[in-house]
Amino acid sequence: MNNFQESLPPIINGPIMLNCKGQLINLDEPKIMGILNVTPDSFYDGGKFTEEKAIIERVQQMVFHGATFIDIGAQSTRQGAVIIEEKEEIARLIPAIKLIIKNFPEILISADTLRCEVAKQAVDAGASLINDVSGGDHDPAMFDFIAQSRIPYILMHMQGTPETMQTNPEYDDVVPDIYSILLQKVTALRRKGVKDIILDPGFGFGKTVAHNFKLLKMLGFFRNSGCPVLAGISRKSMICKTLQVNPVNALNGTTALHMAALMNGASILRVHDVKEAAEVVKLYLAYQNS
Repeated sequence: MNNFQESLPPIINGPIMLNCKGQLINLDEPKIMGILNVTPDSFYDGGKFTEEKAIIERVQQMVFHGATFIDIGAQSTRQGAVIIEEKEEIARLIPAIKLIIKNFPEILISADTLRCEVAKQAVDAGASLINDVSGGDHDPAMFDFIAQSRIPYILMHMQGTPETMQTNPEYDDVVPDIYSILLQKVTALRRKGVKDIILDPGFGFGKTVAHNFKLLKMLGFFRNSGCPVLAGISRKSMICKTLQVNPVNALNGTTALHMAALMNGASILRVHDVKEAAEVVKLYLAYQNS
């Protein structure tokens, strides 16, 4: 790893803009993406937001505290999760998107799905971004749809599938290995005309705790792809295992690592706790501008 670090090119600087259906989002100031899981089995908040009232109240809270994006997932991707039927994912996701658009027409919705057909229906329902945890591996049609739809695409790295990803994950050197994989996919997307790509190294998706911390430390390197970087570390196992706590008690650890992510180049924080994350961003900006 030392030789790799010594050979790193400088982090790319300059304005980073996302075009979300004609709305330009400036990522020079980090943004918050609030998590809404309309699932019964997500690792932290599964089952809490399956009713309309609970969904509306949750989104209202996240918008009030400063979320720019709401990431809605209808398929749990926790360790060991089984991929549900497409029709079940659609039945959970699409009504939630329509409900939120009806009540919060200005919010930008990210649809968390690895299926092209679900992504299509999500965009038709009002979603402005697609968050694909498989990075296009699950559904080969996804890249063509993203190119056709011209909406931002969150390209995440996952080793294996949710069912297998934590079974002895191995890399020759985790940072350059994952960067190389993502860069190949960025190149493929660029060739199809996709402009708005956000990279997510996939904390906890086929990585050990040590892998996760190496990725966090070197997060800024992923910006050399020319893409902004999303950090999804909220209440994850890298925090829980290190501090020997459960996800319910992992907020303090999450907050600490959110600051590390921002210091290391993250443009978007994907979080369960919007208020606390927004405070981290405010403190980070005050520090940077001092």
